[in-house]
Order: sequence, then structure tokens, then C-alpha cells
Amino acid sequence: QVQLVESGGGLVQAGGSLRLSCSASGRTINGYAMGWFRQAPGRAEREFVAVIQWSGVDNTYYADSVKGRFTISRDNAKNTMYLQMNSLKPEDTAVYYCAMPRSALTSFVYYDGGFSPNDDDYWGQGTQVTVSS
Repeated sequence: QVQLVESGGGLVQAGGSLRLSCSASGRTINGYAMGWFRQAPGRAEREFVAVIQWSGVDNTYYADSVKGRFTISRDNAKNTMYLQMNSLKPEDTAVYYCAMPRSALTSFVYYDGGFSPNDDDYWGQGTQVTVSS
């Protein structure tokens, strides 16, 4: 059974940094698309943050709101994905979730501006990030 466990969230002042981790068990992450999504307070849906997917090399994609500040990466040897978040802003406050499609043959659903999760993706439990002004 696939399990994803996020860690690294916390309270940070605006301008600060955090690094989130998503540790996977039950399967290798090598070759699978993986992504970070977040759900802000009072918002019903999770929004795209960043995706990393394999196509001969790892390609990375970012929401416009985090481009240039966040970096997604993974360490296949540790079976862990990361999200380095720099220059944090109060509007980055959210619960951050990692996700992985069930099949290595699929990715998240692409739309103009980012990615949406599939209905049957694996999810972690989320980690809270709070940025104070």
C-alpha cells in the first residue's frame, strides 16, 4: 500500500524559508509524476503549487504565484520529494499536500496554467505552513 507522509511545515515570518518533505513508502517514486498542492484557509479546493514529472529527465512546473520562489525536487535514493520555499509570503499560508498518480503512465491533469489532481491520486495527510506578516 502506498503511503505519503509530509513533514517540514511550521510557522515562519514573511521572507523566511521552509523545506517540505514528502516521504513515500510502498513503491518507488522513480519515474512517477509527483506534485505539491495546497489548500488555503476558507478555500474549498486544493490548488496547484508544483509538479515534477519524468520524461527522460525530470521536468518541473510551477504555479505563477510561486515561480522563482519555490523549488520542487526529489531524491530517488531516499524515496522522498521536496519543496524548498523561499521568500515566503502571508498568502502562502495553507495546508500543503503531496500527491502521486496511481500509474507511472499518467500524470496530473494539465490545464492552461497548471495541473489538477486526478480523482484517484494518492495523497499525504498534509502539513501546515503559516506565514506571519
